[in-house]
Amino acid sequence: MKQFPRITLNPAVMGGKPCIRGMRITVGVILGLLASNKTHEEILKAYPYLELEDIYESLNYAAWRLMEFEVELTAA
Repeated sequence: MKQFPRITLNPAVMGGKPCIRGMRITVGVILGLLASNKTHEEILKAYPYLELEDIYESLNYAAWRLMEFEVELTAA
């Protein structure tokens, strides 16, 4: 498994969803904010305990998870 030191998975925090450094802010929240056209600066202002590297690692984690998606091939 690829290493993501800023992403934590703990069943006791947010139901085990991937979170930023053990905090109660999920990767999904970060991605949702970016998808809503929020800038990095706006996100960091809204969540002052986050760091720019947290945003980048959230994107890297999401990209890695998407690459792990398996597609079933069928015979033509």
